[in-house]
Amino acid sequence: MPRPALAVDALAIWRARSLLWVLVRREVAARHAGTAAGVIWPYLQPLLTVAAYYLVFDVVFSMRLGDGAPARAVGTFLIVGALPWMAFCDAVSRGMNSLLEAGGLLQKNSLPPVLFVTRAVLASALIYGPLLLLIALAYAPLHHFGASMLAVPVLLLLLVVLAWLLAYLFAILAAALRDVVQLVGFLLSVGIYLSPILFPLSMFPQGWQWMLWLNPVTMVVVGLQAVLLQGAWPPLTVWGVSAVWLAGLALVLNGVVARSRDQLVDWL
Repeated sequence: MPRPALAVDALAIWRARSLLWVLVRREVAARHAGTAAGVIWPYLQPLLTVAAYYLVFDVVFSMRLGDGAPARAVGTFLIVGALPWMAFCDAVSRGMNSLLEAGGLLQKNSLPPVLFVTRAVLASALIYGPLLLLIALAYAPLHHFGASMLAVPVLLLLLVVLAWLLAYLFAILAAALRDVVQLVGFLLSVGIYLSPILFPLSMFPQGWQWMLWLNPVTMVVVGLQAVLLQGAWPPLTVWGVSAVWLAGLALVLNGVVARSRDQLVDWL
C-alpha cells in the first residue's frame, strides 16, 4: 500500500534535517543581511509594533473595552492577538512564495520542494516564537503562573502547523497559477478584521460569529486570550475547531501534493 503523499514529504524533511537547519539559518540571516543592527532587526519590528499598541491605547488614551471582553485595557488585549497574527502572515506569505523563489534551484537539483516551504515557515517561527514566549512570560504574573500556561506552547505549535499546512498548499497552487499569490495577499490583509484580534469575540454579532472561526488564526487567538488575559484553559471550542481545521487541511494538502508531484517543478 503506497504511503500518503504528506507522509513521504515528512520523511523527506526528517532525512534532510541537517540540510534544513542550514537553510533555516541562512533564511534568518538573509532577512537582516547588509544591516548594521544585524539579527536585531527581524525581532525589533514586531516588538516596536506591540509596544506602540500598549503606549498609545493603554498609556496615552487609557482606552477600555466593554463588559464581556477578556480584558479591560485595549492595548493589553490587542497585543495578545496581533503578534500571533503577524507571525502567521509572515510564515504563510514567505512559505507561499518559497517555491517560486527556488524554482531555478529545484529545476537543476533533485531536492524535495517541501524543504523550501518548511525552511520559510521555520525561519518565521525562529523569529516570532521567542517573542510570543516573551509576551506569555510578561502576562503570566497576572495569573500567578497558573497551570493554564501549559497550554501556551501547544497553541504556538498549533499556529506553526497551521501556517505550514496553508503555506505548502498555497505554494503549490501559486506554482500552478500565479494569481494565487495576489489572492492570498489580499486575504491576509483583510483577515485580521475577520478574527477576534481587534475586537473581542463577544462584540461580533452573535449570528455571524461562526464566520470568525473560518479564519484559522481565531483558534490560537481565542486560546491565548483565555490563557493570558483570563488565566483560564482555552475553551473546548478551540480544540474542537482546531482538530477540524488540521484534519481538513491535511486531507486537502495530501491530495494536492499527490496530484502535483510530477508537474510541480515544471510549473516553476
